[in-house]
Amino acid sequence: FGAPGDFAAAYVIAHEIGHHVQTLIGISDQVEAAQRRASKTQGNALQVRMELQADCLAGVWAKANATKLQPGDVEEAMRAAQAIGDDTLQRAAQGVVVPESFTHGSSAQRMEWFMQGMKQGTIAACDTFGGTEL
Repeated sequence: FGAPGDFAAAYVIAHEIGHHVQTLIGISDQVEAAQRRASKTQGNALQVRMELQADCLAGVWAKANATKLQPGDVEEAMRAAQAIGDDTLQRAAQGVVVPESFTHGSSAQRMEWFMQGMKQGTIAACDTFGGTEL
């Protein structure tokens, strides 16, 4: 995905493990049920919140392992988040950004939520569903 470094890969894996945590605690089922009742745009917005929460959970994991991080690791994660934001991917693929079609969040949102998890280090800091703004 265009972001070099071992920690970039670790961030992506931690994000996917975040989805597993969401499944274990029932968030995935709740989001899927809400998406079935929602319009496509609303469903996409719910998906973005779920993806950003997984980014935040990846940040919590990084915080828990902070003593093992090497110089440049966080920057590698930020480059990965930048590379896989919906805006970056859409701009590269079609030359235009359509926020209503986002399913994973913008590059800025992905970086922000990873850092939220890393700074706070708690699952409670990852409530992407609680507010109106992301």
